[in-house]
Amino acid sequence: MRYKDRNEAAGLLVEKLGNFKGKNPLLLAIPRGAVPMAKLIADALGGEVDVVLVRKLGAPGNPEFAIGSVAERGLTYLADYAESVGGGREYIEAEKERQMATMRQRRAQYTPVRPPIDPAVRLVIIVDDGLATGATMISALHAVKVG
Repeated sequence: MRYKDRNEAAGLLVEKLGNFKGKNPLLLAIPRGAVPMAKLIADALGGEVDVVLVRKLGAPGNPEFAIGSVAERGLTYLADYAESVGGGREYIEAEKERQMATMRQRRAQYTPVRPPIDPAVRLVIIVDDGLATGATMISALHAVKVG
């Protein structure tokens, strides 16, 4: 489904999530596109915003095609087709390290003076600005579940 822009998509999510208004939900945004969406949703629901850092592991020669993803603490998800498109162990380890370095830089930018908000015992809503393979959302869900 396509929307005019992220604001429209966030507004529709607010409608769908209206029963969480006043319950102090924690909106975890997958940077970068979902951050402004999460802010709009959090403001409407009376919640807080933070980020959940995950990165796609791009296929060899096609970095926009996710063969998996990695979360900030290293939890890795690999699609069952990763190896068949050239994602061997050596490639995946190198790609994972590149993405981990990006996440370290972003964590320093996004929350330089405080640690991430702890999602334990919170109503958590994870927001992304789009899903293609779903790989980054899978890692985000696992990262929050694992804590």
